[in-house]
Amino acid sequence: MTKHKPRILVTMGDPAGVGPELCVRLLGHAATAELCTPIVFGDAGVLARAADRLSLPLEAPAVVAADWVEKCAAMERPAIVDFAAVDARALLPGVVAAECGAASYRYVTSAIDACLAGQADAICTGPINKEALHAAGHKYPGHTEIFAERMQPEKWCMMLTSAEITCSLVTAHVGYHEVPGLLSVERIIDVIELTYAALRRMRGREPRLTICGLNPHAGEHGLFGNREEERFIEPAVAAARARGIAIEGPLPPDTAFLPQRRAVTDAYVCMYHDQGLIPLKALAFDSAINTTLGLPVVRTSVDHGTAFDIAWQGTANPNSLYEAVKLAAQLAMPIDG
Repeated sequence: MTKHKPRILVTMGDPAGVGPELCVRLLGHAATAELCTPIVFGDAGVLARAADRLSLPLEAPAVVAADWVEKCAAMERPAIVDFAAVDARALLPGVVAAECGAASYRYVTSAIDACLAGQADAICTGPINKEALHAAGHKYPGHTEIFAERMQPEKWCMMLTSAEITCSLVTAHVGYHEVPGLLSVERIIDVIELTYAALRRMRGREPRLTICGLNPHAGEHGLFGNREEERFIEPAVAAARARGIAIEGPLPPDTAFLPQRRAVTDAYVCMYHDQGLIPLKALAFDSAINTTLGLPVVRTSVDHGTAFDIAWQGTANPNSLYEAVKLAAQLAMPIDG
């Protein structure tokens, strides 16, 4: 769809979390408006109440959801698409509510459908609350699974990226006991290839990857675990190398993220959620971005939750949202453009 600046749909996330205040700041962020046209899918009343409570300016025009495609067709300035999904006057910031879970689900599924219809170039998602989402009857572990179900990609994975460190996940929102049974040579190869392609696009050169073992000491030749390294990870690494991908490992997870290894690694392939997210959040909590690789539409996200403990207090850091929208705009641009 891109003709000039990419149009990025930004979902507001849970109305009771930090999403509304971050979106208000985004709508007034001049540097973002120079890169792309952010359009917030949310509730205009919630955004107005958050702006008023925090004494923040809110000048972006609001259009009703049913008319947004026509009203925003020629618009190249930040705007709000108003779903009027919750009663802004009765909303309690920082409190889990089923109606907020239902609203956040509506924002994101509407944005997905709009992008699939070619009405925008990319999606950037604000934080949702899993408890509220489940209370509304939407039993998903998170955004990523909503996108995967609705878009049906052949292969996909989560990648979290920052200037300091980038990690892709072979398994994501599952319990530790489930991880070994979800590993396969094919799945690991898919994540390696998705990560390689994304980093080559982002860095403009051949990326260098590092893959972690599953077990302590990368299994130490079968001493720990059930030989997952020998059965799944090593064959996947050999196949990736045969396809010209520069990848090292599997390395012991407790030493894989040391500074000297990070200096020669563009991205890590990690076997499970916390293996990648603990080092990433320790190094880049305020700047990391979540993106789903393999989808037919670019999707990025903030790499933090709804932060109910500080919601609507004006202390939430908007940098992750700014960076997520920036990356969405970068990835949405034509390769030759």
